[in-house]
Amino acid sequence: MKKRIIVVGNGMVGYKFCEKLRNRSTTVDIVVYGEEPRPAYDRVHLSSYFSGSTAEDLLMAPAEWYTDNNIVLHTGELVTEINRIDKTIRTHTGRSDKYDYLVLATGSSAFVPAIEGVERHGVFVYRTIEDLVQITEYAKKVKRGAVMGGGLLGLEAAKALLDLGLETHVVEFAPRLMPRQIDDAGSDILAGKLSQLGITIHTGKSTKKIEGNGKLEGLLFADDTKLDIEMLVISAGIRPRDELAKATLLNVHPRGGIVVDDYMRTTDESIFAIGEAAVHNNMVYGLVAPGYDMADIVARQVTGDSSKSFTGFDMSTKLKLIGVDVGSFGDPFCDATPHIPIVFKNKHKGTYKRINISEDGKYLLGGILIGDAGQYNILHQMVMNKMPLPENPETLIVGGGGKANDEAAGVKGLPDTAQICSCENITKGAIVEQVTSCGARTIDDLKKSTKACTGCGGCTPMVNDLLKITLESLGHTVKKTLCEHFNYTRQELYDIIKVKGIKSYDQLLNTHGAGDGCEVCKPAVASLLASIWNDVILKEDTIQDSNDRFLANIQRGGTYSVVPRIAGGEITPQKLSAIGRIAEKYNLYTKITGGQRIDMFGARVDQLPDIWEELIAEGFESGHAYGKSLRTIKSCVGSTWCRYGVQDSVSFAVFVEERYKGLRAPHKLKGAVSGCIRECAEAQSKDFGIIATEKGWNLYVCGNGGARPQHAKLLVADVDTDTCIKYIDRFLMFYIRTADPLTRTATWLNKMEGGLEYLYDVVVNDSLGIGEELERDMAALIANYHCEWKKVVEDPKLRAKFKHFINSEEEDATIQYVDMRGQKAPIDWNK
Repeated sequence: MKKRIIVVGNGMVGYKFCEKLRNRSTTVDIVVYGEEPRPAYDRVHLSSYFSGSTAEDLLMAPAEWYTDNNIVLHTGELVTEINRIDKTIRTHTGRSDKYDYLVLATGSSAFVPAIEGVERHGVFVYRTIEDLVQITEYAKKVKRGAVMGGGLLGLEAAKALLDLGLETHVVEFAPRLMPRQIDDAGSDILAGKLSQLGITIHTGKSTKKIEGNGKLEGLLFADDTKLDIEMLVISAGIRPRDELAKATLLNVHPRGGIVVDDYMRTTDESIFAIGEAAVHNNMVYGLVAPGYDMADIVARQVTGDSSKSFTGFDMSTKLKLIGVDVGSFGDPFCDATPHIPIVFKNKHKGTYKRINISEDGKYLLGGILIGDAGQYNILHQMVMNKMPLPENPETLIVGGGGKANDEAAGVKGLPDTAQICSCENITKGAIVEQVTSCGARTIDDLKKSTKACTGCGGCTPMVNDLLKITLESLGHTVKKTLCEHFNYTRQELYDIIKVKGIKSYDQLLNTHGAGDGCEVCKPAVASLLASIWNDVILKEDTIQDSNDRFLANIQRGGTYSVVPRIAGGEITPQKLSAIGRIAEKYNLYTKITGGQRIDMFGARVDQLPDIWEELIAEGFESGHAYGKSLRTIKSCVGSTWCRYGVQDSVSFAVFVEERYKGLRAPHKLKGAVSGCIRECAEAQSKDFGIIATEKGWNLYVCGNGGARPQHAKLLVADVDTDTCIKYIDRFLMFYIRTADPLTRTATWLNKMEGGLEYLYDVVVNDSLGIGEELERDMAALIANYHCEWKKVVEDPKLRAKFKHFINSEEEDATIQYVDMRGQKAPIDWNK
């Protein structure tokens, strides 16, 4: 007789149990009851709902998956009663169902502290998609919000409020953020990074009362200070959903949660509990990975396999909170363990790294990473597998350790039993076996065969390293092909296109590719064609990016911005007046950019050619603000006006920008020219920067602003103008020829074998003998330059593409604006 397993709860762990059980047996009956109105969805990435993901995007599997796997799924149905004697359950609709085994995967609910006023309108929890929908709707009516709780979920909720456009505060009872994962110093760095993003942090605050008259108006703290807000999201922890277990007299922990043994059995041998509802050895596990492990153990149990038991779980974690890397592994604090801490702290860059090593200096015990968690995977493995430390353990976090600090080399030294993917409990040996014995050759192959990389995704870099190392050990030549449609690297495709004179994507696909192409190769090839031939980008049918498609940056609300080129930031009063007149005519919002230009926002797509036509008539041309191309050459006023200037930085900046304008590359390019070492143009934060000296110019390369700022490195010093230009030509063409798609110059240099010394040999010493060729290629691109806006204005066929509706000349009537300090601005994103 077939066994009948009923699963109560259809969250991530409940779904994973069904998947694992069905993989082990096709004969058991599986019935699932979920109280939410949809199948299981990904709570780990819940905050992506606010950045464009839909409820369907978050689904673990669609409803059809359950049908295809012969699993009966009841959604929107709450189990309210268990009869252990008859082995039946009853739901709130009156449905009764019989089981042989019952699996309680009821998860947890948000903990709401007993604070006066917690029932007021405007107070929410952050737990389900329905919660998110309510938060989104209420946020449309208010301007200031706060999150109660500075842990993992609390900071995710803060990101949500930030995405909704609210002034955002985080209130934490403990004296630091994420008190279970990071120490005081790490919290200070994290708080600083979050403050830069516009989040106000309040630590050491006990909320005494939620104030308001019917609806929320503010928080009153125990120290009698107040915080005026209009909305509150409570994320102060979780409480296991154990009400069913209590009602049926199963053993429940005094602090909540269904008590289970090492096989996830409750005090009734026919009933199991898994995930956040379960308490094992006085511990509730709030991460998905241990829940998946519990699901696997129960799937084995109900099919007669008792070979695996639950012995606890490593709670190391790595995630990106509001764009900031945060990781903690092993024992992050070592409060009860003798240890030697090694700490690296960089307040300027917002990074903090701490490792705890054993007193004898042999082993790594744990640590914390803030701002840069690139070493997390290998450090975590060193703890888990008691791998010996290098002679100088500080190199693990500050660099300079050679092979001992190389993550790929570290992966090679792991034992086969090392757990690589914690979500699916996949070992190094299992991954290697898939490559050596089962024919896996790509990450996608490994995802399908092992499920590694399909959970949180944190193991992907290590799996990738393992794949590469194993393939090389088998004698395979490993190269980074563009995608499945082209068995070539970007650099190889560059050479093929250039040598064979290929002018279109279809021609390249037909002669050197396979299939129909994809979202990876189409824009990459379009970029290559533009970088090699500098032809009209709109002639390419494979453009994927809407910014390139309409030669303008799409903005919130569906309108576009127009950025004409203002070389070196120098502009005549007549041109300045023209921009003002045109912006006023088309009612555009205007703003000075960080690159010394004027950005005009709010143009409809059908207005773009008309605006460009007027700008061109005034002597302007495209600033290429929308493309992976040269953006700006920033300048100071130099010796023309400044008392300290030693060279004419403005004239040189204008010359450099005019020379390289329209240059398409693997990623955007920014430059600057400073007239003296006071560096007012910030040249050392650019892809290439020029700083005047008494003898000529210093040329810096491969700098980077943005989320991961990096200073440019000095390539040559005190060179004359012609030599400086020659080296820039060579540098830019070598970058265009060899960089991977969407790779900034800083990352390109960081990955380059030999680093700056090698780059110097190529550009200055011409060690590859291609210097003159690079200069000729640059000269050809410069000669082929055209203003893309002008091409559209003058070509009726291209101009006809600029309309909102394919078969109509009507305007987009859905675009709405509000007044902002005397100019228009789009309405709130969610309105």
